[in-house]
Amino acid sequence: MTKSALARAAAAPDVLAGASVDAARRSLARRFRAHGLEAPTLDARVLVGHALGLDHTGLAAEANRVLTPEEAAAIAELSARRLAREPVARIRGEKEFWELPFKVNSETLLPRPETETVVEAALAAFDRDTRKSRALRVVDLGTGSGALLLALLGELPRACGIGTDISIAALHCARDNAVALGLAARASFVACDYGAAVGAPADLLVSNPPYVARADIAALQPEVREFDPRRALDGGPDGLDGYRAIASDARRLLSSNLGGGSSPP
Repeated sequence: MTKSALARAAAAPDVLAGASVDAARRSLARRFRAHGLEAPTLDARVLVGHALGLDHTGLAAEANRVLTPEEAAAIAELSARRLAREPVARIRGEKEFWELPFKVNSETLLPRPETETVVEAALAAFDRDTRKSRALRVVDLGTGSGALLLALLGELPRACGIGTDISIAALHCARDNAVALGLAARASFVACDYGAAVGAPADLLVSNPPYVARADIAALQPEVREFDPRRALDGGPDGLDGYRAIASDARRLLSSNLGGGSSPP
């Protein structure tokens, strides 16, 4: 956290002292709006709820309750982190993807809504009967939080899969997500660079590799530039290093016998 953010955190409890839950939420929304955050009202609601352990209904039910000093301090700390441009999902330690909750940590890229198109394309590679009946083998290269792999295993009831990553901390996060989603029995995780340690070929190969050209990283939003892991952003001089590595190994990694499904892209 920056010095200026820490200063705000120190001052904010006095501002919030004696305020109601709803007044604190509105105060945060105004502060976030003044600092140019994109979704000030939503961010304020989510962070106040997170600090107090309340969902949307709980916030409404306790709107007029006066905050304790400890609650005011907790809200102020989260506010300071958001003002330092830390994403709300990182503050909460969780991000939704494919309508599933995924834990995230400092070594994992935040799952993005646009990455759900990878899940859609992967599922479209097989007809409905194949999805239900075949014991497909899925490999997710650079799995991070495990979002792609676990979303697919949730849709493919007989499939099993492997997620690879060079970060042990990311793999621990992915494993925790597999356990929480009830998919641990069908998911394995391996520490390696892309598919280097993957043996038997896969029926389905997915990945969301780094794709930002190195020189462009400095121009990214601070929420991305400062808080997403650099290795998950840096795609080399032209942003395509990861794609070249995967393409050069794709023939070895993909099965040539799909038995009734259409060929994966």
